[in-house]
Amino acid sequence: MNSMLVAIALAALLATSPVTTAGERPSDDDLRADANEPNEVLTYGMGYSAQRYSALTRIDKHNVARLAPAWALALENEAGEVGQPLVMDGVMFVADARWTVAIDAVSGRQLWRTPTNVDPDAAIAACCGVSNRGVALYKGLVLRGTLDAWLVALDQETGAEVWRTQVADWKQGYTITGAPLLAHGVVITGMSGADFGTRGFLDGYDPLTGKRLWRRYTTAAPGEPGGETWTVENAYQTGGASTWLTGSYDPRLDLVYWGTGNTGPWNPNFRGGDSLFAASVIAVRPTTGELAWYYQFTPDDMFDYDAVGEFILAELDIGGTRRKVIVQLNKNGFVYVLDRANGTLLSAQAYAKTNWATHVDLKTGRPVETPVAASLRAGNKEILWPSFRGAKNWAHAAFSPRTGLLYANTIQLSSTYRISDPGPTRLGQWWIGATEFKYLYEDGAVHGHMEAIDPLTGQARWRVPVQDRYNLSSMLVTASGLLFTGRHTGEFIALDADTGEELWMFRVGSGINSSPITWARDGRQYVTVLVGLGGAGAGLVAKVGGGVPRGGSVWTFAVPQ
Repeated sequence: MNSMLVAIALAALLATSPVTTAGERPSDDDLRADANEPNEVLTYGMGYSAQRYSALTRIDKHNVARLAPAWALALENEAGEVGQPLVMDGVMFVADARWTVAIDAVSGRQLWRTPTNVDPDAAIAACCGVSNRGVALYKGLVLRGTLDAWLVALDQETGAEVWRTQVADWKQGYTITGAPLLAHGVVITGMSGADFGTRGFLDGYDPLTGKRLWRRYTTAAPGEPGGETWTVENAYQTGGASTWLTGSYDPRLDLVYWGTGNTGPWNPNFRGGDSLFAASVIAVRPTTGELAWYYQFTPDDMFDYDAVGEFILAELDIGGTRRKVIVQLNKNGFVYVLDRANGTLLSAQAYAKTNWATHVDLKTGRPVETPVAASLRAGNKEILWPSFRGAKNWAHAAFSPRTGLLYANTIQLSSTYRISDPGPTRLGQWWIGATEFKYLYEDGAVHGHMEAIDPLTGQARWRVPVQDRYNLSSMLVTASGLLFTGRHTGEFIALDADTGEELWMFRVGSGINSSPITWARDGRQYVTVLVGLGGAGAGLVAKVGGGVPRGGSVWTFAVPQ
């Protein structure tokens, strides 16, 4: 009798205990712990902090020269691979514009492949290549956006579609190229289209049903806070400020940090004012989309500098106090450090050559513009530093808590342009209000670097010049002092994070403009990168005479046992 009572009590306990099964992974707790559990990669950015830092040390400076391919898999895609894989329970999840793929992470065997079924005509609305940067994982689902602006959930085990929700109409200029973010039980997605006369927004959805929970527009309407910064009537409705790169998240503060894109059009005469919240970071509550605070990096952005790049969560010593901050290497040539609780500007220093602004006023938070900027606003043609491509483009920087440094592929390039009448908006035609623009490449000149940057001074601790234009690959840094990145000419490389010395290189057969990861399984560390020339990187190779074929693939490396 006593044994029966014990059995009944035990059964009741098990029935009410929160047991996580494989089909329910990852849970919210799993996602919060991602950066501290380096054997898996569950989030875009390798943790909510977007540091792209791994605590794994099995591959180090002493054995990295022995790194060799463990496997490679063709992805049947020639449009370009710009994404970041995720790895959970020994399965790797990869996405591009055509496919979502599940792979046995150790053997490289394909488990399933699901087509995106994108409307083929949607490519006309893509600004910078037909691409996709990755997926989110949550409770047995694979979540992703599509080029024709749908949000889709797939079954992790089979790849079968579970639900599909239309985010926007691509025929109005909207696309999705970024990976979604799963924060506080909400899947958050941005959109692309600022150069096509759209109104930017950020959306939150129920990840289990696809129901939209909220929408936060990123251009302020009349009567709203910031609405007065659009002085041309109805300009906010086509004001851009797209949200095409994945944000970061602080679970302690319950704030999501998301960057917004350039204004639409660039020509300020068709907008008027600072044009909030373009070229800004917005801090929002993930469950409601409520705006907690914002900071605008380039008011009245007429340079295409935007602010969609990654926001890295870090802790830095500032004035003798340890501060919890967000850091961004902005396209405009300044590195910014903000208090992540309230958006207070703590530091802003130039890390690249700039001629549009002399410095950022820490009291007002605004850049102090030069006569070059004033001349451009007056309608004159000028040489602009940095160019529209920025001092750093979308390819993500990494941050090492060990060194306190940022690691990035930077760009050293100027351009010319003058403002013009954008005319009416037309599908598939850029609506930017600029003409006579040209990148000023110089034969034999250095146009990019791989470098380590102090986030509080903007100074480079070391920098390595890049031959053949510049790199458009993200950085990955490890606790063992290694950096991994790729070149658009097809070399995957490892550098010494302390000196910039190249320690290893492997030619993967096509250009690299993606985000590498590292992970471990059964005590063995691996490094994975997506390969496939495309997106903005395709034009770079044309400048250096071609010779780099297209064709998507995923490569995984390990030290031979």
